[in-house]
Formats: sequence, structure tokens, C-alpha cells
Amino acid sequence: MRLIHRLSLSLTLGVAVVSLAIAYFQIRSETRGLQQDLERHAFLLAESLERSAEPLVEVHAYRDLERLVNRFQDRQQTAGVAIYDPKGVALARSPGLVSRVADLPQPIGLTLKDGNSHTGFIRTIDPPLHVVVLPLRGDAKLIGALTIFHDASYIDRQITALWRRALIGVAIQTILIVAITLLMLRWGFAEPMRRMSHWLSELRAGRSAEHPGISELGDFGPLSKEVTHLASSLTAARAVAEEEARLRYTSESLWTKDRLRLFVQERLGDSRVFLVSNREPYEHFHGSKGIECAMPASGLVTALEPILRSCNGTWIAQGTGDADRETVDRFDRVQVPPDRAEYTLRRVWLNEAEEAGFYLGFSNEGLWPLCHIAHTRPLFRATDWEYYRSVNAKFAEVVLEEIANEPNPTILVQDYHFTLLPRLIKAKRPDARVAIFWHIPWPNPEAFGICPWQRELLDGLLAADLIGFHIQAHCNNFLNTVDRALESRVEWERFAVTRRGHRTSVRPFPISVALERPGNEQPAPDLPHLERCALLAKLGIRASRMGIGVDRIDYTKGLVERFRGIEAFLDKHPLYRREFTFVQIGAPSRTEISRYHDLMDELRREVERINQRFQTPDWKPIVLLTRRHSHKEILPYYRTADLCLVTSLHDGMNLVAKEFVASRDSEDGVLILSQFAGAAHELTDALVINPYDTEEMGRAIHTALEMSPEEARLRMQRMRAIVRERNIYRWAGDLIGELSGIRTPATAINSGPRLVRKAATSA
Repeated sequence: MRLIHRLSLSLTLGVAVVSLAIAYFQIRSETRGLQQDLERHAFLLAESLERSAEPLVEVHAYRDLERLVNRFQDRQQTAGVAIYDPKGVALARSPGLVSRVADLPQPIGLTLKDGNSHTGFIRTIDPPLHVVVLPLRGDAKLIGALTIFHDASYIDRQITALWRRALIGVAIQTILIVAITLLMLRWGFAEPMRRMSHWLSELRAGRSAEHPGISELGDFGPLSKEVTHLASSLTAARAVAEEEARLRYTSESLWTKDRLRLFVQERLGDSRVFLVSNREPYEHFHGSKGIECAMPASGLVTALEPILRSCNGTWIAQGTGDADRETVDRFDRVQVPPDRAEYTLRRVWLNEAEEAGFYLGFSNEGLWPLCHIAHTRPLFRATDWEYYRSVNAKFAEVVLEEIANEPNPTILVQDYHFTLLPRLIKAKRPDARVAIFWHIPWPNPEAFGICPWQRELLDGLLAADLIGFHIQAHCNNFLNTVDRALESRVEWERFAVTRRGHRTSVRPFPISVALERPGNEQPAPDLPHLERCALLAKLGIRASRMGIGVDRIDYTKGLVERFRGIEAFLDKHPLYRREFTFVQIGAPSRTEISRYHDLMDELRREVERINQRFQTPDWKPIVLLTRRHSHKEILPYYRTADLCLVTSLHDGMNLVAKEFVASRDSEDGVLILSQFAGAAHELTDALVINPYDTEEMGRAIHTALEMSPEEARLRMQRMRAIVRERNIYRWAGDLIGELSGIRTPATAINSGPRLVRKAATSA
């Protein structure tokens, strides 16, 4: 709960309680006053009647007594008068009392007993009555009692009215006091704190900002002084870090976020970066606390955010969150990150038909299986192609709108969703530098030739200045495909294509992850074991060894083959039964496509079949977790598993392999890696396997579990050195460096010499 809400609630309750307590004592005093007034009036009336009633009782003149008491029926709030003999028998009483006072009231009994006067309130079926009883004496002895009854309901009515007025007054007082106090806090506290927070946020982001002047407010003087010192220290530390980053930039040191930021600023200067992807870096959704913002677990976001932050860039992506429309301005823009805005997110809206045709249809039922060659037939529909073209045109319009006033913009297009986008942009803005990175494999020319619109796709891609793939083999496949399908000049020695007078460079840029923690941090020897046991215990499993797999549920990941490899391992090595459990974290993906839906059912059946063969009451060989897990949830599995299985049947890179290596601070564990994943070209110290050979996979699992700690540590150290050196920031830096050296028609005229020098520097 926010501080202002807690303060409002506390203040409201405090004021209300105090006001109600004061009202209670005031009304209690008022009640006593009304009762005392009634008793005084009743005694005066009783004493005046006493002198008339005593002679009549002595002579037994009961008719005269009746006439006497009848005169006081319903007179001045008097409910009636009654006269009793010493035994409590009514000698005379007003007619109205017969039905209201059936029994002898207690004050009368006390008077007849002790001969003294008594008063009190009695409850009847009707409103309450007040009773005053005086003893009647004759010849010095008690001959009866005179009783006056008054209707006391008016006291209750007045008290009720007083409470009503008091509660209304308490409510008004509370509202006024709370409102005035909150306004004073806002003007005197919240506003200075807001200015100070904004000032610190600007300083933290590296932007100059005017001091908020809070020191002029006396109560905030000490705080302002300390914050000013802190800000000065922050500025000094930033300057030192930037200088260190500059020194690293000039040498062969590791790439960091700061080094990438400086590199982008140096290479691109005032040119802004515009990034296009189907997936957005921040998604707004309705949560339990209102509208919340989340960043999807994505290596793409990790790599490209430093670029956009360093140059106040713009990320253009499809809006998919259920609260996305509520958070953008009238231009469909929102500043991100939410805690400190450093770049712009421009959202593009797709309807259900566009989503089905562009994303699910042509992109993921057509291009995805076509490029992965994973024995799933690609589906190409003319309607899907039309949606693909129209969505690419829609994104092109947004990009052109965003870069309308930008000289020489830099545009980074991501993945197979936007093959037509470079041509659409270049047609209107030939001065723009355009790069597209293809995150999935590129197949051989025969396979790609299946696509009915291969010429249109290739033509769109070749309008880019730079096309990036993960590995050199994919670059070679692309150039072979272009050579066979289009009229163009392929420069194999320079890995470039010239078509219609435009030259496109084709380069490999192996994507990676961030590994920023020092590799010599080693936990206590028993910590991984204890954490592993705790993780398995939560799953209801008792085992001493564990393997991990983390994948989207996709037919390209070789999950069925993976499970059969584990089955082969347990068949050949029964001693590991009840000792080894494999945990597969599988995030559901594209379940609207029947192939993916069927795959989920197939995986569940296969896991159930294998588990039924081997499981015991407290152990099973495979645990399948089919929900989305955050990186924070996955990290303990990465860190404590004995081995990680990456068995892609065909893959661009597969960052799971590098994430597993990056997580191993203890420098142990074994990576079993498919030869068909791009990561196998870099992580050669993994146990590289053919995922279609389940027997080989079983042998690799046994080798990993039996490997000596020294060999496992040596392999992991070498792989971690590769991931640390070729991290995600180097990937982004290489991409920007290559693109910045390309000369467009406009830059060749306006800034040719400067770009030549940059290109030479890059070389």
C-alpha cells in the first residue's frame, strides 16, 4: 500500500475515533441532564399530589382518588398516576396504565418495603416510562404509595437526533481535516519529493537536470544536502565508468553495456536507431494491482535495449498486452522503461484476421517449417501471403512516419516476419541504413524454392544494406539461394549481393547472452546438491542427480527424441534408476496451430509412457512442466543440474545452451548439444550429438554423469570464456559497426570521408 494511502487511512481513523469519543461524552452528559430535568419535574408534581392524596387514602375515599388520578392522564408528558396500599394493591390509577403496567414496578416495591421515595426507568411494550414513588403516611405509619409515571420516549428521540447530528459533524470534520492535511502534505512534502526524485532519475540516466531547489525549504535542508552529495558522487562515478569504458573500447577488453553505449554514440553520432520486431520489449496488462508492466524473457531485448537507450531510439512492435492501448498516447507511443524513460515504444495494432494470416499463417506455418527443415510440411496459402504483405506494408507506414524528420536514420529489422520491409522503406527513404537480422536458419536453395513467393521475399531482403545470420553456413545458403533464384551479382569473396545497383552485405553475427558476473565466484561445495534436492522435493521427487531442458514446445526442438534418449539411457544403465531425474521446462507456444497442439499431446503421452515403465512412488525419470517460467524461476535449475540437454533438430543458435553455460558460476556441469544447433559451432567443449540417434544421446547422458569433476570443470571454463568474450553486447556492437560502415546514396554525398574513416576503423 502506498504511503499516502496508509497516511490517509490512519488519519481518517484517528480523527473519526477522537471525534466519536468527544461526541459520546457530550451526548452522555446531555442524557444525564434530560433525565435529571425529568426527575425534578416528577418530584414537584408528586409532592403537590401527596398533600391531596394522603387524606383520601386515610378515609378510604376511593372514588375521590379515582377522580384525582384521572386528572393527570396524558398531561405534560405524564403517562398516568397510581396509588397503592401497603400490600401493593392498586387503590386508584389512570386508565391508560392498566395495559402498560401489568406488574408491580420495582421502585414501588422498594418504597412499600423501606418507606422511602424511589425513582427509576422501566421498560414496557410501549416506549419507556420514568417512575417517581413517594410514601403516603397517616398517624405516623405507612398507608400507601403515590406513583407518577412519565413518558420518557422523548429522551430517546432527542438522543437519537443528537447522535445523527454528531455523526454528520464527525464525517464533515474528518473529511475537512484529512483533505486539508493531505493538501498540506502534497504541497509541503510530496511535491518536493517528486522534484527530487525526478532530478535523481535524470542524473541516473546520465542527463543534466536543474537542481530542484529543495534546500530552500527548511525542514528538507539536511536531506537535500545529503542527496546533493550523493548526486555529486554519482556523477563522478559515472564519469570514471565512462572513462574506463572508453579505455576498454580502444582495446580488446570485454564488451559491456557501457562500452556498447559509447560505441553506438561514436559510430552513429546524432543518427537515431529505429528497431522493428514483431515482439514488443514491454507489455502492459491488467494485474491484481491495476495496470502492470512486464518485460518478456528475451535475449533480443537484452541485446538491443542498450542501443536504443544510448541514442533515444524508437522500438516499433506489435501491441499484444491487454492494457497496451490504455498506456499509449494519441500517437500510439509510450516511453520505456517504465521506471526511467530512455527510449520510445511505438505500438502497431493488428486485428485477429491479420494476426492469423501474418503471424500464425505465413510466418509460422509457412516460413518457420520451411527454414527449419524439421520434417513438418510448410503450408502456403494465398490469403496468408496477402495478410503478410499488408502487415509488412502497415509496419512500413509506421516506420516511415517515425523517421519522417530524421536525417540518415538507422533501422534494425528483426527476423523472418518482415522480409518485405527493407524494400518498402528503401523505396521512400534511400538515405536510411537498413539491416535485417535473420534469427532462424536459412535452408538450402532446393528447400527454400518450395515457397511460391521466394522471389518476392528475396527481393525484399536484398533492399537492406546488411543481412545478418547466426553462422556462416546460413550466409552461404542464402547466397546460393539468391544465385539460383534472382538476376543478381553474388560477390563470394566479399559475401555481398548487388541487385539493381544496390549492394547488400551478408555477414554472420552469432547471437549470445550476457555473462557479467566473474567466473571465479564458487559457492560452497554442498550448496548445489542441497538446492537440487530442494527443487526436486517441490516436485515430489527424490533423486541425487538431475538434468534440465528448457524450450518452447516446438517440433524443431527434438523433445520426443530427447525423451527417447533418456529412455535408452535408463535401459542401458539401470543403476541410475531412482537416481537420475530429467526436468523439462516447456513453455506452450502457438497452440492455435494444430501441429503445435498435437505435439503437446504427443509429448504428454510419451512422458507418461516412459514414466510408467520406470517410476516408483517417490521417483520418476521425467518431469514435464508445461507453463511459462520466468528467468528467475529457471535459474536455480540451470545452476544445480548435472547436465543440460539441447537437442534441436535444426536451429539458428539456441540461446538455452549459452544461458546454461552463463549460469554455471561453480564452473561445473555438462552441456549436451545438438550438432544442428548454431551454438555447436562455438561451444565445441559440449558433448555434441546427433539428436536423431537416441542411442548416442543415451551414451552422452551416461558420459556426462560419469565425467570426472576436473574434465567437466575444464570444459565449462572454456565454454564460459567463449560466452563471456562473445557476449550479447559484442553481437550488437558488431552489427552496428558493420552497418555504420555502409555508405548509402545520401551519406556518400554528404559525409563520405567521415564514413570512410569509420569503415577503416572498423576494419
